[in-house]
Amino acid sequence: MSQPPLLPSSAETRKFTRALSKPGTAAELRQSVSEVVRGSVLLAKPKLIEPLDYENVIVQKKTQILNDCLREMLLFPYDDFQTAILRRQGRYVCSTIPANAQQEAQSLFVTECIKTYNSDWHLVNYKYEDYSGEFRQLPNKVAKLDKLPVHVYEVDEEVDKDEDAASLGSQKGGITKHGWLYKGNMNSAISVTMRSFKRRFFHLIQLGDGSYNLNFYKDEKISKEPKGSIFLDSCMGVVQNNKVRRFAFELKMQDKSSYLLAADSEVEMEEWITTLNKILQLNFEAAMQEKRNGDSHEDDEQSKIEGSVSGLDSYLPELAKSTREAEIKLKSESRVKLFYLDPDAQKLDFSSAEPEVKPFEEKFGKRILVKCNDLSFNLQCCVAENEEGPTTNVEPFFVTLSLFDIKYNRKISADFHVDLNHFSVRQMLATTSPSLMNGGRQSSPALQDILHEAAMQYPKQGIFSVTCPHPDIFLVARIEKVLQGSITHGAEPYMKSSDSSKVAQKVLKNAKQACQRLGQYRMPFAWAARTLFKDASGNLDKNARFSALYKQDSNKLSNEDMLKLLADFRKPEKMAKLPVILGNLDITIDSVSSDFPNYVNSSYIPTKQFETCTKMPITFEVEEFVPCIPKHTQPYTIYNHHLYVYPKSLKYDSQKSFAKARNIAICIEFKDSDEEDSQPLKCIYGRPGGPVFTRSAFAAVLHHHQNPEFYDEIKIELPTQLHEKHHLLFTFFHVSCDNSSKGSTKKKDVVETQVGYSWLPLLKDGRVVTSEQHIPVSANLPSGYLGYQELGMGRHYGPEIKWVDGSKPLLKVSTHLVSTVYTQDQHFHNFFQYCQKTESGAQALGSELVKYLKSLHAMEGHVMIAFLPTILNQLFRVLTRATQEEVAVNVTRVIIHVVAQCHEEGLESHLRSYVKYAYKAEPYIASEYKTVHEELTKSMTTILKPSADFLTSNKLLKYSWFFFEVLIKSMAQHLIENSKVKLLRNQRFPASYHHAVETVVNMLMPHITQKFRDNPEASKNANHSLAVFIKRCFTFMDRGFVFKQINNYISCFAPGDPKTLFEYKFEFLRVVCNHEHYIPLNLPMPFGKGRIQRYQDLQLDYSLTDEFCRNHFLVGLLLREVGTALQEFREVRLIAIGVLKNLLIKHSFDDRYASRSHQARIATLYLPLFGLLIENVQRINVRDVSPFPVNPGSTVKEESLTLPAVNPIVTPQKSGSSLDASLHKDLFGAISGIASPYTNSTPNISSVRNADSRGSLISTDSGNSLPERNSEKSNSLDKFSETWKPPFLGVRFVTLPRLCGRPRRDDPQLRFCSRPSISAQVS
Repeated sequence: MSQPPLLPSSAETRKFTRALSKPGTAAELRQSVSEVVRGSVLLAKPKLIEPLDYENVIVQKKTQILNDCLREMLLFPYDDFQTAILRRQGRYVCSTIPANAQQEAQSLFVTECIKTYNSDWHLVNYKYEDYSGEFRQLPNKVAKLDKLPVHVYEVDEEVDKDEDAASLGSQKGGITKHGWLYKGNMNSAISVTMRSFKRRFFHLIQLGDGSYNLNFYKDEKISKEPKGSIFLDSCMGVVQNNKVRRFAFELKMQDKSSYLLAADSEVEMEEWITTLNKILQLNFEAAMQEKRNGDSHEDDEQSKIEGSVSGLDSYLPELAKSTREAEIKLKSESRVKLFYLDPDAQKLDFSSAEPEVKPFEEKFGKRILVKCNDLSFNLQCCVAENEEGPTTNVEPFFVTLSLFDIKYNRKISADFHVDLNHFSVRQMLATTSPSLMNGGRQSSPALQDILHEAAMQYPKQGIFSVTCPHPDIFLVARIEKVLQGSITHGAEPYMKSSDSSKVAQKVLKNAKQACQRLGQYRMPFAWAARTLFKDASGNLDKNARFSALYKQDSNKLSNEDMLKLLADFRKPEKMAKLPVILGNLDITIDSVSSDFPNYVNSSYIPTKQFETCTKMPITFEVEEFVPCIPKHTQPYTIYNHHLYVYPKSLKYDSQKSFAKARNIAICIEFKDSDEEDSQPLKCIYGRPGGPVFTRSAFAAVLHHHQNPEFYDEIKIELPTQLHEKHHLLFTFFHVSCDNSSKGSTKKKDVVETQVGYSWLPLLKDGRVVTSEQHIPVSANLPSGYLGYQELGMGRHYGPEIKWVDGSKPLLKVSTHLVSTVYTQDQHFHNFFQYCQKTESGAQALGSELVKYLKSLHAMEGHVMIAFLPTILNQLFRVLTRATQEEVAVNVTRVIIHVVAQCHEEGLESHLRSYVKYAYKAEPYIASEYKTVHEELTKSMTTILKPSADFLTSNKLLKYSWFFFEVLIKSMAQHLIENSKVKLLRNQRFPASYHHAVETVVNMLMPHITQKFRDNPEASKNANHSLAVFIKRCFTFMDRGFVFKQINNYISCFAPGDPKTLFEYKFEFLRVVCNHEHYIPLNLPMPFGKGRIQRYQDLQLDYSLTDEFCRNHFLVGLLLREVGTALQEFREVRLIAIGVLKNLLIKHSFDDRYASRSHQARIATLYLPLFGLLIENVQRINVRDVSPFPVNPGSTVKEESLTLPAVNPIVTPQKSGSSLDASLHKDLFGAISGIASPYTNSTPNISSVRNADSRGSLISTDSGNSLPERNSEKSNSLDKFSETWKPPFLGVRFVTLPRLCGRPRRDDPQLRFCSRPSISAQVS
């Protein structure tokens, strides 16, 4: 097949390109020349068209709009947006907030935190939001097109005329079906009854001429002659008929007779009816094809259809109506939407899609399930008195598990305590009566029903969480036993591998005595460790096992010492020096599935997967100590209020107050009073086997150490509201380990002797003390000890206290707070404290508040992220109550600081969650408070002033999306909650707010247009955010006012702007024009004067007149800007055409406007595109770009195609305002819906009518914006005239895509075949 002739100018390299030293700079050179030429010519700024007063117009034309059959295209829906409350979904069976917490809370910060964790999510829902994005984000978008139907042209059909008819029939391929049916009596004189049905085998067969017969037989041997046949050519319809028999259907024939058949089941009946109806449809289409072939006017499709159908009316009268409907449905379903063939429509590009936003939720790092199976030592025997029972360890052992990170040198989890002792071994200890859930929180009776005492007592499974997994994290097991003496003495029997039966009995005897006498005291014994992760990705090292059990060194007990030991863990030469205890610790690790059942969190709140079955073991979550780094911090979502206390060491070697103070035990209590008879609070988490909560806890005892070290961790559930009297009380005891009573002494065996007291007030300056503290020890504990104060010069205030060792700080203790209702940040605390003072009636001083607001810039990043919703809520509250501009501006500056910090840490998603779900405007009280949207807009204006701090204004620009989103949500909530949504649009907001919005737009524009070089990211973000805000303002505000803001925006741009500014402008237009109600905003309706006119009477605009741009503002503005852009260089033209084309594609795919009448009405908005493209036709080059893969062997170089000018429609004038009258009439008939879309009275355009639907886009391929040669222009005009028609007209022409027909083999010129064609339409 001959190739079409190519343009000689594009077939060879141009001279100046060849002369360049390096290839590829031609485009740059052309652009430079273009800019110089444009710069030397005075480019007039296009005048702005004043938009119509939208609200007044829809009131004035109310009657016309309501009488319009497509009124839904002219009016916004009433239910466009609404506010909604979404129930907060937690993972727990009940609230994490204690029942009495809200009543107890007195601090503003605690109250606000509780309110944050208790509140539901507040949303603003936009009903048609799915339609407010690009065409790729539309709902119900048809799946990607894989391939087009294969077209067969008559030139390709070489059918042997003498071929056998039967062979021809079989070649076409027919429908076949067979099966058993019941046949009713055919004689119409006899009524059909159940008994008259006879079972026959039916076989549907296609004859050689293409017609179908339904033959029936007595059996399945269809090779015999049939008993009878039903000729389906004479059948008019197949319908269900259950009057005589179930599953029966009737074949109605032309001669008014009928055949009654019945199937065995409903499925079979439906299959037969469907198959037979399909054959009738094929027969009808064949009849229509014959009519078409015989019709002398081939171009007039509508008359052919009408002729066929009218002929059909006499041929098959009952099928006529249903066939017409089927014809329409078939065309609409089988036709491919034209724009699906566009390459851009095939791309899965979601870069412009907004990120998915989820509500705040509790998040964890890598979760590890730790199963504790067994701890066994080589020294074993039967511990029962009668020596009947299993062989077990000879004494009780207690395991404490925790995670250590040697990379960052810190302990990263709380302790998990496990009792793996056999039941008979546990009996050696004095039993305690456990009491459940009696700690700091008041639990509901329902919770006590779920958590059974027995299941809570001996946990064996824990879930650890690691936010930053890496191979240097270790799971450490510390093993303790009942206090008996020194570690060396206690470990010695376990380190020998000789015959152990006698040794075991001796150890058992001593152990029983110790358990009876010192059962509540523990001593360190051994430790072991294992790695958790293979790599930094969090892959568990499941094959690793615990190391040997190393004897605990009494001089290396602290966590710091443990980290040093672990640093040498992978050095065998160093670990070999450590003494080993013979035994085995069996603990396995595994990943945690999302549906893991039966576990409680670190506060013992059961999750929703919890099962009340007592036999199921309960798994305990272990608190992770997340590093205080913003990027690893999550906003808090649940109530949690724990204090971890770590006694570190006691220096008692110089004390002279007590005779014996060697085996020192520390008892820790939490008290709320220092009165003499006050009881400690029952809020300390207990150990396995004991109560869930206790009043006191003991640290492990070191034998004969006057300066003991400790590694114990005491976990306390703090009361919701802390006050100055809350404190930790440490009581020291000397424990007597010697049990050898000489003779018959009458002295009572004294186990413990008090050897001092120490206390640590929990609050300092209103905050919980968490740094390491060195505190003195007293020998006595008088009433009111908390009030003691040193006044200097040997004087003091408060009770008389006898200090040990001259009141030197002998006790070293540290605390760690894990709380979601208390903060350690001083600035945070001061700000909320001042807000509480002013809310409780104190005089608010603006300067004082500004001081606290400024100090918030210094708050710690991780604290800010953790309490993000609470701090933002409070800042917005202060903003609405501010009486001075300085306060409001400083509030906004703090919010900018918070937003910037979140972005810089990569935590933008938290801000999006806050705006969408957590932000809730304060109830509006006109006399007391202002609205957030009004105050925030004013503050933004002040910060954007040229005289303001440029760093703050740059941050505001860069992260402006947050502030505009808050404005949008505040406006929506204000309208609905104050019932202002029912008011007219121009009465919803006060004039002051309209002025504020206009001011912020005007203040923002110089930043966007002037900072694009110095600060491109900030100006680009501000431009996009402003576009989103303006778009959403159409939903709430006076739409005429919003049009004016768009004009204000556009007025800041001019022809000849740098490419970046063109990108900004068209990005703005793209976003605004993607509004879900873009069509109603453009009012596609006649605007004639006098009486309401009909569409067919109108003389529509084919050019962008001022009147058109005023009445259809957005589309007029877009087309004008595209027209301006077409005068620019190629990149700008591409941007402009891309925005326009994507909008046209969106109209085509929008299922709300799927009908022809809708698409035709939309087309009226784009008629000026005729003139626009004709005026700029010299800059538009048609290139054949197939969106589908072609045969690699037949690829054609992408070069311009010259189309011969065959019968041009019209010779276009320089202005696109006057077109052929017949064209106007035809277009108008199709658009208005009064003429059939098939009617075609235009001049001869048969050369392009039936084209292959493989589309190509008009591309802006010319290198510069200077006019091309006249010959090129003339050629392009002819080419354009042949191939171009507007979209949405329902006829077989296209707007930007061109339909390229397949050339005849016998035609040397590029011509178009007439048949067959695929009807490509946009509707």
